[in-house]
Amino acid sequence: MRRLRVAVNPLQNVYSSASAAQDGGKGKIFTVSYMVDSLGFTTKLAESTWRKVSSDSESKGNPDSVLNLLKIFTLERSFNLELTAILSKVPKILRIKKDKAFSIYYDFAKEVIEADKSLKKLPPQSCLREGSRQENKLRNILVLRDLGVPQKLLFSLLVSNFQTVTGKERFDETLKKVLEMGFDPTTSKFVQAPNAVYLLSDKTTQEKVDVLCTRLGFSAEHVWEVFKKCPNLLMVSENKILNFIETFLGLGFTRDEVMVMVKCFPQCITHSTMVVKEKVEFVVKQMNWPVKAVSLFPRVVGYSMDKRIVPWCNIIKALMSKGIFEKAFFGMVTETDLLL
Repeated sequence: MRRLRVAVNPLQNVYSSASAAQDGGKGKIFTVSYMVDSLGFTTKLAESTWRKVSSDSESKGNPDSVLNLLKIFTLERSFNLELTAILSKVPKILRIKKDKAFSIYYDFAKEVIEADKSLKKLPPQSCLREGSRQENKLRNILVLRDLGVPQKLLFSLLVSNFQTVTGKERFDETLKKVLEMGFDPTTSKFVQAPNAVYLLSDKTTQEKVDVLCTRLGFSAEHVWEVFKKCPNLLMVSENKILNFIETFLGLGFTRDEVMVMVKCFPQCITHSTMVVKEKVEFVVKQMNWPVKAVSLFPRVVGYSMDKRIVPWCNIIKALMSKGIFEKAFFGMVTETDLLL
């Protein structure tokens, strides 16, 4: 694999003086301006790249780590166009602190992008020490690419710290299980699933299936359909699942209504039971929703109480007071009409 050229940066003094003066917002302004003026980024791309990089707590408010990575490479115009193309696809690659690792991942991303344009199959990586974490990660990502995992999802794994993609034997074993479970490689769920399956034994997974089967009357087939919708549900403990079910039964839901909720929006189990209970009690008591309406529109429990549920419910109340909405309307209205 070709190595990127390291060059003496003619703007090094500019970096130094700017770094000395920057803090918080100033640092952001300088970084975005540099990407636009020196690298040819559009303002939109530069700001988007900065947001994604600075969301990392280690980088937030301190653009030095971003600039130091950028300034080690040549700043020829042809290279700028290439850099823009790569960073538009993998902006979080700038979070990588080590120059050598950045170079390896940059080259890898470039080869994947070019190969995808020509539908070319990439050979295994040979530039890294056999068995290293980096070699395993690149190897495993190429395996996923051959299965049809989209480029965007591959690059999210490239810049991740997931233990799943840095192993070898365990990765192969986990990937086999995920494929047998029927996950679609072209979806984000396929990328999420290995992280859950990797951490669980077959016995633990079966115990979660049994809880949903015995307490809600699911068939094993239905449980796996739920897991396909929300792979992270595999990581929820049996006690939390039981607590969720008991909480909703205590709120007046029937077992069938809880089953409908879990089928439609399995993520509801992953939320805090206390917070979910507060949301349900609000729409039932304050907005006079029947509990059946909540079971039919379960996504409401995933909405922010302060930013979404309360404000919109206040608007609906105001409209009802003016006779625009009838109370019976809640039996027919869709969740989108109410809160989206």
